[in-house]
Amino acid sequence: MSEHVPAGGPANGAYVFRLYLAAGAPNSVRALANLYAICHKHFPKCHRIEVIDVLKEPLRALAEAIFVTPTVVKISPAPEQQIIGDLSEEDKVLSALGLPQNDNV
Repeated sequence: MSEHVPAGGPANGAYVFRLYLAAGAPNSVRALANLYAICHKHFPKCHRIEVIDVLKEPLRALAEAIFVTPTVVKISPAPEQQIIGDLSEEDKVLSALGLPQNDNV
């Protein structure tokens, strides 16, 4: 598990994401890079990403009903939502996760 917490720590109302991936798989590598890029662009000071490698934690993935990688779950703010794929289509990712789109960035 790895985590990105911006300087100053997560604030109330921070965007929290959990990325389930299979380490080293091309789609998982792209999903991680794309999620970091989206977060840095749209939520530069208020996001946290938790990475779960399903190859190292298969029981956790099973318990949390994750059957396909890469899968991103938006934990906070509510409601919890998820999307499967490499996250390469930014507008679709933001929309699917119910996230604000900032066209001025």
